[in-house]
Amino acid sequence: MAVGTAHADSLSYEKVADMLHLVMESDRTVYTKMVVQRLTADDKVIKASEHFQDDKALPLPAQMFRFGAERVSDKTEAFSYSLLSLWPINKQNAPKTDVEREGLQYVVDNPGENFYGEEELGGAKYFTAVYADVAVAQACASCHNGHKDTPKNDFVLDDVMGGVVIRIPMDE
Repeated sequence: MAVGTAHADSLSYEKVADMLHLVMESDRTVYTKMVVQRLTADDKVIKASEHFQDDKALPLPAQMFRFGAERVSDKTEAFSYSLLSLWPINKQNAPKTDVEREGLQYVVDNPGENFYGEEELGGAKYFTAVYADVAVAQACASCHNGHKDTPKNDFVLDDVMGGVVIRIPMDE
């Protein structure tokens, strides 16, 4: 093996999850800042809406994220991911497991740190990582604060609004 290369089998679950999250977070931030913030709030060209098809609007960043997660789940069982929150607008995005709840609270309480744990679901063991999902643009905070179903309406730029949960099945 050449210097500077790594064999895929030698990557830890944590390293794999961190790399997956880096791609997810980068794409989500670019879409939010370069498309949603710019076209809705800054240039006022189009609006973003949870009913984007009916409204002929942009999908919300959380919807784009979910669409990607659904597409991945159709193609592989090697990992899954979701966007969850302790304060979900859509109740389906609330934590469902103890590890999800613990991880979401951890990233709120420990800015800049990630949470890693293991859990058993349906008889299978999983590595579960949680990464803070922050308001990267004012459009994020404004949209959440103004939504009729929001349980929290005082978000500001750079606040942790939820978390990206990545789950990887562990080998026995």
